[in-house]
Amino acid sequence: MTPPEKYVLRLYVTGLTPRSTRAITTVRDVCERHLQGNYDLEIVDVYQQPARVSRDQIFAIPTLVKCQPAPQRIVIGDMTDRQRLLFGLGLPFEERVDA
Repeated sequence: MTPPEKYVLRLYVTGLTPRSTRAITTVRDVCERHLQGNYDLEIVDVYQQPARVSRDQIFAIPTLVKCQPAPQRIVIGDMTDRQRLLFGLGLPFEERVDA
């Protein structure tokens, strides 16, 4: 049996702002729950690496880029909506549990 292809992800954030911190936490949690260690996540702080924004053609922050497996996908904006994040990564949705 062939192991699943590793996900290569890149998350662009702006320092340690509350929005960036939430994005990092949520993306890491989704990756651990759904990819279970089968991923590489690079965090790019655009304050630390400003040239990456123009080189990688990033126009909004936060932005998550799924580089591998193909096709490339991009999720822009609020990363706290897990269903939207899963859809953007091409992963199955979580069951919603309403109390």
